Amino acid sequence: MAEHVTRSRTDGRFSIERFKTFIDAVVAIAMTLLILPLMEAVSEAASDKLSTAEFFSEHSGQLLSFGLSFVLIATFWMGHHRQYREVERATTPLLWINVAWMATIVWLPVPTAMIGQMDTDMLQPVVYIGTLIATQITTLAGGAYLLRHPELGTTSPETLREGIIGDLAAIILFLIALALSIFVPPFGYAGLLILLLSGTVSRLLGRITRRRG
Repeated sequence: MAEHVTRSRTDGRFSIERFKTFIDAVVAIAMTLLILPLMEAVSEAASDKLSTAEFFSEHSGQLLSFGLSFVLIATFWMGHHRQYREVERATTPLLWINVAWMATIVWLPVPTAMIGQMDTDMLQPVVYIGTLIATQITTLAGGAYLLRHPELGTTSPETLREGIIGDLAAIILFLIALALSIFVPPFGYAGLLILLLSGTVSRLLGRITRRRG
């Protein structure tokens, strides 16, 4: 054990299990933070003697933003799990990439609360969808780093390339959703439904990549 610790310190690599456990904890905390504004809303509704139906009606925006962000964080976490499932070692640059990824996850409850509690303006979707884009970019950076450093795990290059293509597809679709929310306001956050096309866009990018290859 002592030899393993010494070797890890000298080659700049870190325990991958502690790394994964820490990320799981951060994601769990971020998902928990999403519910806090709703808990406060329930207390306010009780003070105002609102019925259950009135609560759901008056706080529909908060409920929708909670559900959306919860699903998105869960999706990001599952993608992160797949990306690092066969990674056996972590270097300092890889850790910092993941610190940036975690920062976007921890920040997401803030724009989520804005959606549910503030009047919508042009900057609001920029903050919310921009955070999602930042999460996807850091995911892409992690995949690209692992592809350049195959010694860190046993994930095949083909699997990493497929993940990178999927990340690129998601970034493109998030940008389209952002453009729709800004330039076609009636769409609002409904533009995020375009993410349902991620599989199609990923296949298209894959074909383009294979042709160039």
